[in-house]
Amino acid sequence: MVDYRQITVIGGESNKKVALTSEEQAVKDAEEKAWTDGSANRKLNIIKQLRNQKLQETDYMANSDYTMPDNIKTWRQELRDLPQTYTTEEEYNELLATDEQGNLTHSVWSKP
Repeated sequence: MVDYRQITVIGGESNKKVALTSEEQAVKDAEEKAWTDGSANRKLNIIKQLRNQKLQETDYMANSDYTMPDNIKTWRQELRDLPQTYTTEEEYNELLATDEQGNLTHSVWSKP
């Protein structure tokens, strides 16, 4: 497949399509491959950010003057274990699945 770039010719045609040179195509292909290969890492970073946010929301329960319920302790541990429990991009997709309103649907995100 040949990719194109648009150029503007001074005093002439604007937005003219020109085929990429083999060097430009190689650079474009390498950039696209790097982006695609980094997909799982980007998703894992999002999962870690969400996890950290959920943990911070319940950090007050870890104070010495508060008795944390066992179900919250279990849930917090499950959140901390996410990177070891879910290790494939398909599993990351499950964790990041949303409904029509954009709410995360995986049960791990719901505080018990």
